[in-house]
Amino acid sequence: MAELGDWVLIDSSAEKPLFDQLRIQIIDGIRQGRLAPGTRLPTVRELAGKVGLAVNTVARAYRELESAGVLETRGRYGTFVARADPADAAMAAAAHSFAEAARALGIGKTDAMRYLDTAFD
Repeated sequence: MAELGDWVLIDSSAEKPLFDQLRIQIIDGIRQGRLAPGTRLPTVRELAGKVGLAVNTVARAYRELESAGVLETRGRYGTFVARADPADAAMAAAAHSFAEAARALGIGKTDAMRYLDTAFD
């Protein structure tokens, strides 16, 4: 498995903020299996040096991912990929609420899925 700094690509000319590019790439790396749960990430300074970002930019990405439950900091041991994907629980709860709302309105699964398709477009 390649290290985080080996596959993160930051585009300084892109409209998306640098910390957000990093944040999204870490999430994608987790979902694609590049970063398994429990994987220790490089320190903020190490990653900043590898990908050419300011330390504060990497720190902000790590902080936001930690607040979202994607990463966890274990004191002086470092920052790790969380053991469970918080999106699983959040999306399951949202799907359950959506299905309940659709049923309460008398909308079947096929018609309810059209609403989701429209929301994603």
